[in-house]
Amino acid sequence: MMYMEGDEGHDERGSREEWTLLFWTSLAVIVPVIITLWCSTQRSKRKTHMKDFFRKSKHGWHYTDLFNKPTYCCVCSQHILQGAFCDCCGLCADEPCLRRADRSLPCKEIMAPARPDGAPEHRWVRGNVPLASYCAVCKQQCGTQPKLCDFRCVWCQTTVHDDCMASLADAEHCDLGEFRSLIIPPHYLYHVNKLRRRHPDEYSKLASSCGSGWTPVLVLANTRSGNNMGEALLGEFRTLLNPVQVFDLSELTPPKALQLCTLLPPGSVRVLVCGGDGTVGWVLDAIDTMKLKGQDQFIPRVTILPLGTGNDLSNTLGWGSGYAGEIPVEQVLRNVLDAEVVKMDRWKVQVASKGLYFRKPKVLSMNNYFSVGPDALMALNFHTHREKTPSFFSSRIINKAVYFLYGTKDCLVQECKDLDKRIELELDGERVALPSLEGIIVCNIGYWGGGCRLWEGMGDEPCPPTRLDDGLLEVVGVFGSFHCAQIQVKLANPVRLGQAHTVRLVLKSSRMPMQVDGEPWAQGPCTITITHKTQVLMLYHSAEQTDDDDDDESSASETESPTPNDSPRPPGPASARA
Repeated sequence: MMYMEGDEGHDERGSREEWTLLFWTSLAVIVPVIITLWCSTQRSKRKTHMKDFFRKSKHGWHYTDLFNKPTYCCVCSQHILQGAFCDCCGLCADEPCLRRADRSLPCKEIMAPARPDGAPEHRWVRGNVPLASYCAVCKQQCGTQPKLCDFRCVWCQTTVHDDCMASLADAEHCDLGEFRSLIIPPHYLYHVNKLRRRHPDEYSKLASSCGSGWTPVLVLANTRSGNNMGEALLGEFRTLLNPVQVFDLSELTPPKALQLCTLLPPGSVRVLVCGGDGTVGWVLDAIDTMKLKGQDQFIPRVTILPLGTGNDLSNTLGWGSGYAGEIPVEQVLRNVLDAEVVKMDRWKVQVASKGLYFRKPKVLSMNNYFSVGPDALMALNFHTHREKTPSFFSSRIINKAVYFLYGTKDCLVQECKDLDKRIELELDGERVALPSLEGIIVCNIGYWGGGCRLWEGMGDEPCPPTRLDDGLLEVVGVFGSFHCAQIQVKLANPVRLGQAHTVRLVLKSSRMPMQVDGEPWAQGPCTITITHKTQVLMLYHSAEQTDDDDDDESSASETESPTPNDSPRPPGPASARA
């Protein structure tokens, strides 16, 4: 009997210990989960609150969890690791001081009166000067002390030591610095706003106060292009220029952004498009809209900072095959200053579907190329999958790898074979006999397929040169995806079908993939007609330009194209289509 009572007590203690262990185990699991959920909720609320605060602020605040260099709060002067910075004026503040900084420290003013003598004023911000900056007075390095020290002007980017500020000659007068000819001064917009009569002649008179050779630049950035560098670039351009001339195309469309051109002297504006070829086409379409509105005199010159995947138009105009931050933004602006103006043809692509006589033909604009066949199929597959999972296609390297995979798949499947039996080609009204092709490419520019010189090929066959402004299209054929790959690595040439002012293709049967400047679709039986639409003024950059060349070119008219020659530089005004 005693044995049984002891056994029951032992079982009762064991059960109690098990429940105690279960309780503490559950507590150890549940408490961290509750804390994590609570922190996540608070973080979400805080993020929403900060976002609302930033939206109402006059500063361009951006919150960061970790500054990439030693940073000090402009209010309390304490060292901060996380906080917010303004990408327009460079103010930095920790979270407790953020509201006070927003109230008491003004940002860059996009519109403000000048001094009585007409000169703009310095706008000094203390502390957090750029690395490797030097004092304008003593020429020694600034920002070397571990505290909030030294000053920087948000307009001319001049830096001065605290002790040297009193010795700075004409400390109130600001000349807007190195990029004064690209900046829209705040006093110019102030006077424009005061004008009773908005007329181009009035803008030209006001421009005299901005100095000779004033060619303001508008920056239009697509934050979703290529490597998603657009947002960081927007901040860097706002730092160097007037924030009013920097636009995020995810928030404001090109037609609305380009309306600023109508408040500036006619023929003076340059537009820097940060994005891929699709973004450039979007902006050029907006320029065509300006022409339809009778605003031809305000048409800007367009240049490119290539952020996309292919960037063939950028490559043709000498701006490179892709930008990944290898040169600073300051050098980008210097290149824009040195660029020369060239003309470029734009084309109208009409797609009239067979049997749909009462429906208007689809009309597209073409800058680069039109194609039907394997390269259009790769673009269509890529576009379809990017629409489903856009976050996956945020890297230029990943995008090119996906293109490679689709090309490899088509080498095995050959979905576009026997194209010559399904399509008819006419060049300037004359029928062209086609070999056994899988694809036809109609080019306006020198580059295709992410950097391939398609028309000139390997250079082992003589062919007439290409130009940007001759009103001619180059038409070539390819035998399949593998042939396209061989052309891109210079192991083969395309089939040159000819040059023409008007190209007509008739798809007699089945559906085929087609694309215009990287915008693909699947098309049934139809007639495609490509005719000349208009010309636009683009900016060409020559990396081999010398100082003597600069002097010679400065005396030439901006609207005249340079004379073509046989120089080996990338196809631009000299060797491709001036």
